[in-house]
Amino acid sequence: MSVSDLCKRIIPCLDVKNGVTVKGIKFGNLREIGDPVELGLIYQEQGADELTFLDISASNEERATVVDLVRRVADNLSIPFTVGGGISSLDTVKRLLQNGADKVTVNTAAVARPQLIEEIAIACGSQCCVLAIDVRANGPHSWEVLVKGGKVATGMDAFTWAKESVERGAGEILLTSWDKDGTLEGFDLELVKTFAQALSVPVIASGGARDPQSFIDVFTEGMADAALAASIFHDGTWTIGAVKEQLHKAGVTVRIC
Repeated sequence: MSVSDLCKRIIPCLDVKNGVTVKGIKFGNLREIGDPVELGLIYQEQGADELTFLDISASNEERATVVDLVRRVADNLSIPFTVGGGISSLDTVKRLLQNGADKVTVNTAAVARPQLIEEIAIACGSQCCVLAIDVRANGPHSWEVLVKGGKVATGMDAFTWAKESVERGAGEILLTSWDKDGTLEGFDLELVKTFAQALSVPVIASGGARDPQSFIDVFTEGMADAALAASIFHDGTWTIGAVKEQLHKAGVTVRIC
């Protein structure tokens, strides 16, 4: 089981397209939010434990993540910083780490060539390798892996893929529910718990964050180690600090600034 007594992490996500932070629903209907550097600083001040930056169109457009933007974001942050989108080689991983990223997240390229996970883990350490798994429900207790920004279904069983990725050296799993993404309906607790209780690495829940109670639920019932969210923070519905206050009151261990 990956659940532990360590502080639960709140991770704002910056989905970036053409240098601008965007947000959609079920990976579509994107709307512009703002400058990723400015948003990163705001979330850091609010008490974010980490930041995740996803160049969401990179894989679908078959290009590399924008390194100069990564450098600009990283230069202004003091919290851990994860970068993903269009990462398909160890050389790219090394370049991103050299330009300020603390971790990288891979998805599409790892599905196409699973050895990439091993290459990253061996060269840079498992702690640097986050496997992102975008999933869509395809039956009771069953989820399918999606790639290329959620646009392509693979037919792969997500749970089987997660177990294989951990065996290959993935240090964390970023688990995003396509069905819940941007809906503000709460996290998919069954999905998260299924993965968190079976895997030996931390599971980051993503998709559907609504309010502090949804975070309490995903940390207690869902057994997640971290929770990633975008809409409720981008729209100012809740601040990270306010969410953490409610988590603390509910007995969930979090880092309070």
